[in-house]
Amino acid sequence: MLLVVQLTPPGRGAVATLLVEGPGARDIVSAHFRAASGRALASYPPGRPVFGRFGPEPGEEVVVRAASEESVEVHGHGGHAAVARLTEILAEADCRQVDWRDWARDHHKDPITADAHIALAEARTELAAAILLDQYHGALRRAIDAIRALLETDQAAEAQHALETLLARAPLGLHLTTPWQVVLAGPPNVGKSSLINALVGYRRALVHPMPGTTRDVVTAATAVEGWPVELSDTAGLRAGGSAVEEAGIALAKERLAAADLAILVFDASHPWSERDRMLAETRPDALVVHNKWDLADGAGAERPPGLRTSAIRGDGIDELVAAIAHRLVPDPPSADAAVPFTASHVEALRFAAAALVQGGSSAAKLALGRMSRTR
Repeated sequence: MLLVVQLTPPGRGAVATLLVEGPGARDIVSAHFRAASGRALASYPPGRPVFGRFGPEPGEEVVVRAASEESVEVHGHGGHAAVARLTEILAEADCRQVDWRDWARDHHKDPITADAHIALAEARTELAAAILLDQYHGALRRAIDAIRALLETDQAAEAQHALETLLARAPLGLHLTTPWQVVLAGPPNVGKSSLINALVGYRRALVHPMPGTTRDVVTAATAVEGWPVELSDTAGLRAGGSAVEEAGIALAKERLAAADLAILVFDASHPWSERDRMLAETRPDALVVHNKWDLADGAGAERPPGLRTSAIRGDGIDELVAAIAHRLVPDPPSADAAVPFTASHVEALRFAAAALVQGGSSAAKLALGRMSRTR
């Protein structure tokens, strides 16, 4: 069966790449391709890029690369219409269009490798991509195979320890393609929006001295020491505001409850208050920031421990970035470390670990075997 797969992301772009794969792929492409040189596609060495036109006159300008008789890449303009036209011509030639994720799952014998291939397309940062690339090259599979070998030799305690090590990395792995949610909250007018702007390096949130300026959740995607993060600036937490502001506060509390990391921001230019104390006690796990420290009122001894910043002057921002990174990833993996990175990986590892606790090494081996079984 002949397949056509769009390897580049959908949407507008400079170049789109279609892969035609299957018996007779080169012949099918050749039937619709006219090389600018006038030569037949089969006359070129495998892998040689060839410029020409594809389809009925005048045709779409493309670069064709035939890796073999059964695998041909067609590189064309990246606009929707151009891609649709190329795909339509190939479909009329009995090429079945397949989503690239399904193609990747069928293309790789190892399901973990296929998962890594798919996840790499969703990586937001270079560091996340590097860790996923390690898994693509077999880091996680080797770890799973090693645990299975331990179980085969009745080394259950060692296998349990190895499973716990992998599960400890699960929160990191699951955030390689989905950013950590970091929410800034606190009373009105403490400088949350200014801190967001300082962290992302541009004016993402509106800043105004009037309390209650932020009434909706404003988000900004960024990288914190290489880790993908979505920062959320929320409405100031106070009572007695307008109905619109109260709705914003309710949304802020909802976002705060779901955060991977809460940052409570307080105004160091005002004395520490009972309201501040009560807010801090609601999230003892939060990272506390005393902003406007350059305007501190001198009553710092009453304040709980926290980072001292001045968003306007940039003081303490580097320390805040480092603290966020440490809270999210306290123990970064070494190069080539095994990291589970999908929900199904984590589920299988948890099942195996629970089975071992109950003495079920056979069930543990079965779960791990399903996770890494070659097709």
